[in-house]
Amino acid sequence: MTHQADIARRYMVARENWHWGEALPWLAIVAAFFVFPDYLALGTQIIIAIIFALSLDLILGYAGIITLGHAAYFGAGAYATGMLSAHLGWSEPISALLFGGLVGGALGLVTGWILLRYHGLTLLMLTLATAILLQEGANAAEDWTGGFDGLVGISFQPLLGSFEFDLWGKTYFCYAVAVLLLCFLFARAVVHSAFGRSLAGIKGNVERMHGVGTPVHGRLVAIYTISAAMAGLAGGLFAESNAYVTLDVLSFSRSGTVLIMLVLGGTGRLYGAFVGTVAYMVLEDELAKLSPEFWEFGIGLLLVVVVLFFRRGLLGALEDARARMGGLK
Repeated sequence: MTHQADIARRYMVARENWHWGEALPWLAIVAAFFVFPDYLALGTQIIIAIIFALSLDLILGYAGIITLGHAAYFGAGAYATGMLSAHLGWSEPISALLFGGLVGGALGLVTGWILLRYHGLTLLMLTLATAILLQEGANAAEDWTGGFDGLVGISFQPLLGSFEFDLWGKTYFCYAVAVLLLCFLFARAVVHSAFGRSLAGIKGNVERMHGVGTPVHGRLVAIYTISAAMAGLAGGLFAESNAYVTLDVLSFSRSGTVLIMLVLGGTGRLYGAFVGTVAYMVLEDELAKLSPEFWEFGIGLLLVVVVLFFRRGLLGALEDARARMGGLK
């Protein structure tokens, strides 16, 4: 084994093993529940956005699939969960959420099988077109989706039959955190498996992976389906926690925003979804209070700084700083 290969192997093992630093985001989430009880509704939306960004990281950060239409699966999950309640009277929240994830995953499987036969700019435009077509379809099917006015009449019974969805958002926050934890554990297991390593190989050199007999298209479709299902879960949580769904869940703006969140935090790290989402949403909330008209300027400026000077995102910058401090000791 060469020296470089040995270093790479040790790096992969270090990434697979749990370390104490991974407890920090979860401790911060628990602390937020007690320290910011008046902001739990915002906290729930942040958790939902983290799940959405985490789903995007699986395909962008680990498989190298660039998309501008990931909101298609978020919106599909949101509408599926919402319509199940509003039109069919289904009121059990966990099964409705799983249905949203199932619909998102099924849509990801069908569209991924077609779209992932293309690459580069063609793939980018096709993903965008997919989300636009779904948005226009949802607008046309207003009898089911509510069209431009949105889908209302969504309501659910207490979680597990015992925990009421209270006005302060405590139950929804805990519910969303539990879903995030399960999604994160699953995503972590996937990226550190043999399947995940094959995705890294495809991202690094797809021709070589074809040469060693790896079913590249099948692997890409599989991770795309998993990512879409996770995005569908995020959309389902959005529908349940807000009790309405509008066409915005399928918009280009939502696809672009989650991409910005992930770029800010750092792709291919899982926790980059945490860091980027919190940074974006907290900054958005504070800047909107300072300047309702020009808050986007601050977000844009931060993105420019990160792209120019911290190309591995905020989490990558923290890792570099820690490495430099370790080298000084």
